[in-house]
Amino acid sequence: MRLSLSGEHTGDEYALEDAIGKGSGDSGLPQGELLNDFVEAVCAGDGARTATVRQKIIEEMGEAAMIDAAAVIAAFNCYPRIADATGIPLEEAKAAATAAMRAELGLDELDSRKKPGETWS
Repeated sequence: MRLSLSGEHTGDEYALEDAIGKGSGDSGLPQGELLNDFVEAVCAGDGARTATVRQKIIEEMGEAAMIDAAAVIAAFNCYPRIADATGIPLEEAKAAATAAMRAELGLDELDSRKKPGETWS
């Protein structure tokens, strides 16, 4: 599965299932498994694991890469919360364009504003 416009722009294919922890690989990204470990540690609130993986990223990829990865995790963690808090709805065109991907990844079930059984399609 291509990662939306990023994959179309670069011609690269990424395994989104791996990126959200439903797969078993590295997402097709360089150092993807290590970066997934970082995301999982941060999102689990596991300080010791986060520190260990953070140090491994610094050793293997450099401090700038670790900072970039941490910034991406922070951004992707806050954007949906901001949208949810302000009540920003998913636009109809985006709902239609992402319906298959959301269903495949189970993303609709993660939205706290929906009632049980409600979908965005």
